[in-house]
Amino acid sequence: MTRTTGARSIAFVGAGPRTLGIVERLASRLRQQTSGEAIELHVIDPHPPGGGRIWRDAQSPLLWMNSEAQDVTVFTDESVQCEGPLDPGPSLAEWAQWTRPTSAGGELTGPRAFAPRVLQARYLSWAWERATARLPDRVTVHHHATRATALVDSTADSLADSSGSAQRIELATGSSVEADLVVLAQGYLEQAPGIEEQRLLDAADEAGLTYLPSGHTADIDLSGLRPGEPVLVRGMGLAFVDLVVLLGEGRGGRFSGDGAALTYHPSGKEPVLHVGSRRGVPYHAKLGYEIRDSGSGPAPLRHLTRERLGSLGDGRSALDYRTQVWPLVVLELAVAHYRRLFEAHPERTRGTVEDLERALTVTDVTGSGLVDAAAPHLLDPTDVFDIALIDRPLAPLVSGSTPADEVEARVVEHVEHDLRRRADPARSSDRAVFDTLLGVYAALADLVVTGRLLDEDRVRRVEGDFHGLFSFLASGPPPRRLAELLALHRAGVVRFVGPDLTLGVEDGRFVARSGHRVVRARAAVEARLPRPDSALVNDPLVAGLLATGELRSRPVVAADGTPLGSGQLVADARGRAVRADGSVHPRRFLLGPAVSGSAGAGGFSRPGFGGPGLRQNDAVAADLLRTPLARSGDAGHLRAVAPPSRTTTSTTTRTTTRTTPPRDKDHRRVS
Repeated sequence: MTRTTGARSIAFVGAGPRTLGIVERLASRLRQQTSGEAIELHVIDPHPPGGGRIWRDAQSPLLWMNSEAQDVTVFTDESVQCEGPLDPGPSLAEWAQWTRPTSAGGELTGPRAFAPRVLQARYLSWAWERATARLPDRVTVHHHATRATALVDSTADSLADSSGSAQRIELATGSSVEADLVVLAQGYLEQAPGIEEQRLLDAADEAGLTYLPSGHTADIDLSGLRPGEPVLVRGMGLAFVDLVVLLGEGRGGRFSGDGAALTYHPSGKEPVLHVGSRRGVPYHAKLGYEIRDSGSGPAPLRHLTRERLGSLGDGRSALDYRTQVWPLVVLELAVAHYRRLFEAHPERTRGTVEDLERALTVTDVTGSGLVDAAAPHLLDPTDVFDIALIDRPLAPLVSGSTPADEVEARVVEHVEHDLRRRADPARSSDRAVFDTLLGVYAALADLVVTGRLLDEDRVRRVEGDFHGLFSFLASGPPPRRLAELLALHRAGVVRFVGPDLTLGVEDGRFVARSGHRVVRARAAVEARLPRPDSALVNDPLVAGLLATGELRSRPVVAADGTPLGSGQLVADARGRAVRADGSVHPRRFLLGPAVSGSAGAGGFSRPGFGGPGLRQNDAVAADLLRTPLARSGDAGHLRAVAPPSRTTTSTTTRTTTRTTPPRDKDHRRVS
């Protein structure tokens, strides 16, 4: 058991960006203190600290980030409103310009380039070294390069009051770590197959078919997908983009030319991918322009405000998402769209934006009134904000009886139009919607953590519908990837099946259906992340906490009787783990994309945008330093051991040796 008597011991399960962010905040806070207690930080993860599993260096250099390098940071700046000291650092683009990485897959052509993920891994590793180098000498950092398998309160009389109790983390090596406070930050949690996927797995096994359930594409074995054979693919988001990259360029294919003239040259090792999804089109490309005449940073919300939400009901009771929250979401996005349109492109408008905004506030924006109220104010019908059409762009064009070749033509037309529009500053209202979505995401997260949404709305509407819309509009791939997709289609490697795709097994083959269109194949892939369902999590530590009621997970059934699973894990507004009975563990924190409402779970923060994840990191760091420790009753349960040497290294535990940080002038130059 690893424990140093007298030190405040903090354990992090997971060594990815969330742990990095909290350790960076700890370092910034502790540097302001001239003295204090000894602190031990235990970081438990088989992967290197900084990037963790998802952002590890050991992955294909062909895989890119879906954010421009200039829009990625892990450091606080003047836009971040937090209690702790600001400690600016370089964005990914600034760091790459400063360090000039030249190893394979690590090049960056400019600040607006989309970096290879292996380059982001190196940036995160550098940021980790910077953060730990800035910790004072009274702080010791241990990296346990193994997996955590269990977590229990280690005192015999588990306390339920605010004093808490010591906690023991069991490791896959058979040893354990004992800590006063624990931060669970494992990132995306692996899940067992859901009911439908398990049914398809069983059917595929019986028929001798190849079926790849949902998961992170970089971690999936694709060797069972044979050259030249048809493969059914369900999902057209980022996991699909990664799949196409690994089965195309990853198997020796190459591109030549550029833009509309881009050509794909097959290697002959590619399968033929027949792809569809609920919408039937890929995520929108990232925007290819900047708005230079507008202020940097997020625009404040005008309608989905904390004050407005607080005025509904008694300010504390649960809200009805469909009638009270969703209309404000649509109104917020529509107003952002139109205010930018009137400001930047007045030649395409009539009247004033104030008149239009007033009309929208008294209209049912969830129905046809959204379009009808705006029509008198617009000269160009393509400027209308129609949330139904935005969400389902093929709905008015494709019916069940539409021939397959026409469906493909419609998808191609949609992608070509998307690439043109996302590169056109004349359509800068799209950027306003993009920026506003970030604020809306944070507002909905606040409703979740403050308990103002019923479980059905949390799981179905926020974690399901809204997250899907957010990803579709704001988390799309680089434009180059969609241009490559069109080139792959022209080369016959990718075929578009259509929307509302269903997948089943009939007569010994997988069958995909979209309307009356049918495709059969021996292999099928779920090119998507699994829908969050904490009841299916197979991480042994989390599964154990769920089984004992130490984490909250309960089946959610919709009002119409539809089972919705259990949704994400639940934490309170301070990021502390909520138990099955609704109580909060006072010294156990739960953060990240597997946690409903966790701030910043949608991705990395953008410089100048006051990232909510950075604010939460700082608040949790403050809690970790301030939470009182019940040492008086611990003596019988803690085993004193000699403090480890800072240079001790073993195959499972590495103690960080801090070195002199880079000179301040270097940090000033790049921050």
